[in-house]
Amino acid sequence: MRPLDVRFNVMSLSVLNEGRDLPEHYQALMTHGWGPVRVCMAAAEAAGPGVLRDLYTALGTRIHLQKYELDEKLYREALTECGLDPALADAAGSDAWDEALRASHDAGMKPVGTDVGTPVIHAPGPQEGQTVAFFGPVVTPAPKGEAAGKLWDGVVLVSATPGFYELKRSREVGPIFD
Repeated sequence: MRPLDVRFNVMSLSVLNEGRDLPEHYQALMTHGWGPVRVCMAAAEAAGPGVLRDLYTALGTRIHLQKYELDEKLYREALTECGLDPALADAAGSDAWDEALRASHDAGMKPVGTDVGTPVIHAPGPQEGQTVAFFGPVVTPAPKGEAAGKLWDGVVLVSATPGFYELKRSREVGPIFD
């Protein structure tokens, strides 16, 4: 709906929450959260960052809709769906990609800060060549077509306002995936 150049970066909630005092159940989730992002980094290294959108979708569909565990079956199926080598699933248990993961994470998060989660979006700023970054928008269900374009226009307009930091209201429904 808009002429956008969409590129994906790997961001890690496990990296973001390192060293933070978290509830025990959330800390366990952060421990297991290294696997998917390591697989994403290995896939991006092997096939280029253009694979990240489809791989994130394949992983997210299995994790959030089909309730897969964060394990080898998840990684191999998602990689295979995306036409990638399922052996890249081995990256989940290796720290070989952690330096690149931290660099990718930092590149995405530095402009917006660490008091946010995901998604983080970098968008054109008010001046030529300027970029703004923000967390969100968090919307459910996701708008489609021109409604999505109008939301994008509004979010970019608001985020380009100097000194603007936050809009928020309580969630009344959980995520709707349609």
